[in-house]
Amino acid sequence: MRIFISILILSSLAFSSNAQLSKLKKAVSKVTGGELTKEEVASGLKEALEKGTNKGTDQASKADGYFKNPTIKILFPPDAQKVETKLRQVGMGKDVDRFILSLNRAAEKAAIEAKPIFISAIKSMTIQDAFGILKGDNDAATQYLNRTTSDQLYSKFKPIIRIALDAVDATKYYGDLISAYNKIPFVDKMNPDLDDYATNKSIDGLFTLIAMEEANIRQNPGARTTDLLKKVFK
Repeated sequence: MRIFISILILSSLAFSSNAQLSKLKKAVSKVTGGELTKEEVASGLKEALEKGTNKGTDQASKADGYFKNPTIKILFPPDAQKVETKLRQVGMGKDVDRFILSLNRAAEKAAIEAKPIFISAIKSMTIQDAFGILKGDNDAATQYLNRTTSDQLYSKFKPIIRIALDAVDATKYYGDLISAYNKIPFVDKMNPDLDDYATNKSIDGLFTLIAMEEANIRQNPGARTTDLLKKVFK
């Protein structure tokens, strides 16, 4: 509650006279237990975002970062799940499992590339952005990153995902699986865009991890590991 009161006070600073400014600063100090400047709020949020993105990308890019995390594990494309079901029915379950593993390995290889994109967006954050985030939902910072980086992430990730899919033979596995499926009598032929699906799911997974870390910092005092974070997220 104190931080939201301080936000309202700080937001009015720009429209105050010198006398009012002095009173408002005292009010901020009383509310927060120490004067909290606009710059501190912005710096604290940038610090929290950088902490969250670093942790999220590190988790996602390690071995089994996607594959053994049920929250972000990439499964068979939804529009091709009938392919998976049919192939398992005809004894190709191991081939399907190998493909799913390779799909997640590709995402893990690509995830580390998100770091510089996230850091650039964080450094570009304005004071107005910061206050909007602080007053927003538990995932407001993640939403900010989503708005400001998604297009760039997609452009960066897609060629990496394509190379990674090829490197772990996911493209070959998928092509083999789809070819096997298409040979089954009376089925509708399938040819979904694997690169697009894997790219979007990889990015979704990163934002999921970052949102979880953001919520943790907002709600858990123990996650605020610096004095600035502790001050901003009172």
